[in-house]
Amino acid sequence: MDIKLIERCEEQLKDQFKIAEDTALYNQKKVLDAFKKNKVALRHFSGSTGYGYGDEGRDVLNRLVADIFGAEAAICSPLIVSGTHAISLCLYGVLRPGDAVLSVTGEPYDTLTDVIRGKDNGSLSDYGIRFISVGLKNGKFDKEKIADILKREKPAMVYLQRSRGYEWREALSIDDIAEIVSFLRNQGFGGCIMLDNCYGEFIEKREATEVGVNLMAGSMIKNPGGGIAPTGGYIAGDKKYVDAVFNRLTAPSIGAEVGSYFAGYQYFYQGLFIAPHTVLQAVKGAMLTAAVLSAAGYETSPAAGELPKDIITSVKFGDKDKLISFNQTIQENSPIDSFVEVLPWDMPGYEDQVIMAAGCFVQGSSIELSADAPIRPPYIAYMQGGLTYEHCKLALMAMKI
Repeated sequence: MDIKLIERCEEQLKDQFKIAEDTALYNQKKVLDAFKKNKVALRHFSGSTGYGYGDEGRDVLNRLVADIFGAEAAICSPLIVSGTHAISLCLYGVLRPGDAVLSVTGEPYDTLTDVIRGKDNGSLSDYGIRFISVGLKNGKFDKEKIADILKREKPAMVYLQRSRGYEWREALSIDDIAEIVSFLRNQGFGGCIMLDNCYGEFIEKREATEVGVNLMAGSMIKNPGGGIAPTGGYIAGDKKYVDAVFNRLTAPSIGAEVGSYFAGYQYFYQGLFIAPHTVLQAVKGAMLTAAVLSAAGYETSPAAGELPKDIITSVKFGDKDKLISFNQTIQENSPIDSFVEVLPWDMPGYEDQVIMAAGCFVQGSSIELSADAPIRPPYIAYMQGGLTYEHCKLALMAMKI
């Protein structure tokens, strides 16, 4: 891409960048205050073995995450292997045979398909748990259809997916989430409102658990790990629901009392501390990507000049080869495995072939500059992350699409 075009876009984005910087400052203070409140000390970085009884590092880390997200309780654990795992723990922890779940953001991300409707694999369906889906209508909640279902059904959980998955839509803002929470309560729904919060942490000054969401889950190798956490996931929310998830993570007889991690917790604490700044880098990179590619003639979501609601920028190429080229350029300009040619492949958990560019220090880390796409029309790439704004800019400079 022409450097002069990129610089013009940067100039046009000054006001939006300032808003994002103000949000990062607010969130950094919130995180710092939580560290101070919990008296985080060097001893909390140490690991434990065996059952992990009395593991202060684990217990303080859980309290720290709860305070950061304005929740009653939280789990932040290296024993959670991914965002999909964290979400699944919430579903299996809270739901019981015969229950129903109502998703008000349509079908969830591809990797949850077998969790929900798999056959003879321990899915929700195998336990007689129904999953009812109501899609968004022109990017908004279909309140009429939701209200109609709530008259006929009594779901134990309402499920929200904040980010877009592989759909062409905006992520949910905190105002969007607060609106649907209020609507559901006014309709008489008294159960658990659960949010897949992947890619959404530290984007705004409030978190979903501060506007009425009862339970939310995400991955530590996305936003909250700051690009430093080596693995793990988190769950935060109302104590009764978090306790139920703990019983699923370990066992009902031991809950939150056990769980060791020999490697220690320094990188989880450090990642959480730096996360607001790292997310700012990704947000600014996302805004620049949208502005530059929009100027080059491509449709993006968010559109040029819009403040992102997560760290993802979707780019509609309408052409398979351009889509592949975009992902390959991201890989070629990655710090790790830049020499690898990424190609579409049959990835477990996905219906279509997928191409993934992720030359990351932490394998698969979505807060690092990366991109992926299902190989299907209209050939949309989903770019996320960026540990530094400068890296995002350099990748754009290398684009030949």
